Amino acid sequence: SSFDVAVVGAGIVGLAAARELIQRHPSLAFAVLEKEQEPAHHQSGHNSGVIHSGIYYTPGSLKAKLCVQGAALCYKYCDQKGIPYKQCGKLIVAVEHDEVPRLKALYERGLQNNVPGLKLIGAKEIQEKEPFCRGLMALDSPYTGIVDYKQVAQSYARDFEEAGGTILTDFEVTNMEMAKESSPESEDGLKYPIIVRNKK
Repeated sequence: SSFDVAVVGAGIVGLAAARELIQRHPSLAFAVLEKEQEPAHHQSGHNSGVIHSGIYYTPGSLKAKLCVQGAALCYKYCDQKGIPYKQCGKLIVAVEHDEVPRLKALYERGLQNNVPGLKLIGAKEIQEKEPFCRGLMALDSPYTGIVDYKQVAQSYARDFEEAGGTILTDFEVTNMEMAKESSPESEDGLKYPIIVRNKK
């Protein structure tokens, strides 16, 4: 088969990239190539599943910006697709006095990153939220959540296929080479002179 664009790897990153590309360039023929028999078979389906709120990253950095925006988009996408998640929140706890200044600094960093709902709470509130937790002070991050990212990745795969994309499983890429002649121009004027070969 011949495609204008092939994405190697049907993990959540590859599927998200392919989904976005096919939405931006619907006139092109897209494929996602996966060596396993299903998408999201490895790390995308075996991780902690945390929807991070964006507390830790350096204010003004691209990581901080994308983490906060990405969390909001993740919740929105899950709501649209009916993917279950739990916005359980997170407590970052100071158990020693010398940890309190660092906790306050982390709080200020989170505010600079525009993380919603952050607040500092005392020992009593800590136990109200988590009876088995003890601490002097905690940073309460109610926007942190958990989700099964394998379900999210599989939903991305369905979106991609519904938009006309092709997912080839059991297709391990073993070689890539530049074509001797580039393929004819696509409707948007782009050329992709690469040949991808698999083990079969």
